[in-house]
Amino acid sequence: MRNTFLVGGLLTTLFYLSGRLCAQSISADILQKPWKAQWITGPGKPINRFTATSDLSLKDYGVVKFRKTIDLSAKPASFLVHVSGDNRYKLFVNEKQVAQGPTRGDLYFWNYETIDLAPYLQAGSNLVAAVVWNDGRQKPEAQISFLTGFILQGNTPAEEILNTNESWKTAKDESYQPLPVRVPGYYVAGPSELVDMRKHLKGWEQRAFNDSNWVNARMIGAGTTKATAVNSTGWMLVPSPLPPMEMTRLRLSSTRKAEGVEVPTGFPATPTKVTIPANTKATILLDQGTLTNAYPTLLFSGGQEATLSMGYAEALYTPRSASTGSARPAPLGKGNRNEVDGKSFIGKADSLLSDGTANQAYTPLWWRTYRYIRLVVNTKAEPLVIDDLYGTFTGYPFVAKAKFQSQNPELSKMLDIGWRTARLCAFETYMDCPYYEQLQYIGDARIQALVSLYYAGDDRLARYGLTLMDHSRIPEGITLSRYPTDLHQQIPTFSLWWVAMLHDYYRYRPDSQFIKDKLPGARQVLSFFERYQQADGSLKNVPYWVFTDWSQGKGWNFGMAPIGQHGESAVLDMQLLWTYQLAADLEKQLGIAELSSLYLRRAEQLKQTIQRKYWNSAKNLYADTEAKDTYSQHANSLAILSGVASAQQAPALAKQMLADTSLAPASIYFKFYLHQALTKAGLGDDYLNWLEKWRENMTLGLSTWAETSDVNTSRSDCHAWGSSPNIEFFRTILGIDSDAPGFAKVKITPHLGSINDISGEIPHPNGIVAVNYKQQQDKLQAQINLPAKTTGNFIWKGKTYALKPGLNKLTL
Repeated sequence: MRNTFLVGGLLTTLFYLSGRLCAQSISADILQKPWKAQWITGPGKPINRFTATSDLSLKDYGVVKFRKTIDLSAKPASFLVHVSGDNRYKLFVNEKQVAQGPTRGDLYFWNYETIDLAPYLQAGSNLVAAVVWNDGRQKPEAQISFLTGFILQGNTPAEEILNTNESWKTAKDESYQPLPVRVPGYYVAGPSELVDMRKHLKGWEQRAFNDSNWVNARMIGAGTTKATAVNSTGWMLVPSPLPPMEMTRLRLSSTRKAEGVEVPTGFPATPTKVTIPANTKATILLDQGTLTNAYPTLLFSGGQEATLSMGYAEALYTPRSASTGSARPAPLGKGNRNEVDGKSFIGKADSLLSDGTANQAYTPLWWRTYRYIRLVVNTKAEPLVIDDLYGTFTGYPFVAKAKFQSQNPELSKMLDIGWRTARLCAFETYMDCPYYEQLQYIGDARIQALVSLYYAGDDRLARYGLTLMDHSRIPEGITLSRYPTDLHQQIPTFSLWWVAMLHDYYRYRPDSQFIKDKLPGARQVLSFFERYQQADGSLKNVPYWVFTDWSQGKGWNFGMAPIGQHGESAVLDMQLLWTYQLAADLEKQLGIAELSSLYLRRAEQLKQTIQRKYWNSAKNLYADTEAKDTYSQHANSLAILSGVASAQQAPALAKQMLADTSLAPASIYFKFYLHQALTKAGLGDDYLNWLEKWRENMTLGLSTWAETSDVNTSRSDCHAWGSSPNIEFFRTILGIDSDAPGFAKVKITPHLGSINDISGEIPHPNGIVAVNYKQQQDKLQAQINLPAKTTGNFIWKGKTYALKPGLNKLTL
């Protein structure tokens, strides 16, 4: 499959990277010996690896381009190379983009991609080119960096003709400048771009380009692999664990508004030229129809010295409401995301200055997140013609394999929105949101990983996430809240969720060795919390940002559950208790039996302490603190999930959680845990009644799930921690769950409520698990198809029925 794709100002042909760049064999020398290839950088004074850090220009913003021509006697059958860069690179062979990267990591694990260039090479002359850019001080917070650099190493002596060294030619593209981004809320996803097309290096990746003015690349030092690193200066190279990201052409759907110009019918859904007259300001608001992550491509001609601005927004904003009565202004609202009239456009924007020539082309170096694109053109003495405007979707190459069929179209729409949200929050790591942060937070990633497993059956991004989180641990033992990141942040509760993620992976994937290798890190996390446990096991004055949920309620402070006057927190104690139980199971099966027993003893002590400190029999609820003056759905959900509330007590507690509206409510994020608790307490048949927050999102025109429960003022319109229905439609409604490590056995406990006819399937390590249910009066007809070598149990109305591999038919 071929797509046209533009990078760095030239329209080229791009092969669908996810299909072309499969995993390749890496020679032992590449892994175990220093590379012969040199890290190279752009023009300047001679440097070496140890003095490079004193050259501040190598840390500043800059876009550098490289070229090398080689001659081959024949078209090769295979031509493997290993490529990396800092911050980012894109690689071209004979005018086609063939790779981009590197997969984000850190300096101790700096990824390189392995690529077979043979499909793009020919007998005779071949041009290999690369663009490398460094966003400098404005780089994304998720981007760790050493210096602006590029490296390419041949897999064997046959490919070493392409090794990077001073034989490569280079030039700095001076047309680029970074632009700060000003949008409401916390933003750390990198700068916008200002590109002066008069200075732009056009056609630099074409063979006919004249590079006689380019200079030899500067060498920084030889490539150092993780296995050969003698010191920690620079990049320690490791092979990327991920496939290439998807790249698929994507057209915008419609023009919503136009001022100062007549826009032809069909633009931009079909390629149509739009002419902006001379001495005109034109504003065109375009709608993708749904939120997306894509490289927008703008093709234009003429318009000498015209300025163009291409802005990107998840939604438009309504005017501020009346004064709140405080010094802080009322938050900007968004209202219905489908509506544009009477609203303001606020968003990240790239800017261009036209050089007046025909066939100018622009694509930003990094992808953008948008539903709406606002194009503003100011022409001078010449008209400007927009030749085309489209996008190229990008993201982790997940493929949906789960299926869900019911007579309720709302459920299908909910799943589609949830899957779109999950896809937009997955690139080389999971991301909390694609527009504002692009950071992999553990609290988000736990839900995202389960969506990946249930919906796609692809565990590679989950494995990489778990590994990165393990790498992030600080000397005190806990992980960072998010990783990779260049700004450290600690959320101790997220470290506990990391241990829970390990247990999730252990249950759903037959790869116990992977989890066994992570147990030392889990022990360090629990060791951190031991320092803050009192004699009765309860935690006191745990430091850092003890985030639980974006809940609004008495005693809640910036996402932190209430803390008592003695530094105690029921929510924190209960989460620690639950984590002890999960860690004990992992240690019993994979680790140290004595540790398992120790964790269980501590869990039992905590259970008794929690019951004594926080239970209020008059309210039939667990309080948030020992003073028993605040209550939340969070504490009571965790009481059920951790087993503090007995099986006999849980149903009444669950009903009380739903009935008592004074409790601090779980937001769309923590409803993941609330719904598990309600289901464990026996209320799972009511699951569809608990989805009003998701229905509100749909009513307000969102195509992805908003970050917070206040949908109108949510900063981000795309947070995959809200995609839990893409798990629970299968785990709760259809009832498909793991009943043994590695999903070796299947437990199926459907919660159908009033649903009469429903079916679905999920990917399983051994194949596919498929179910079909029909209810009529008091009878259930169930068909369950299990993969080969997979057994399980079907549970219905308290009775258990054994399941065998293959088709099982039950009439109950």
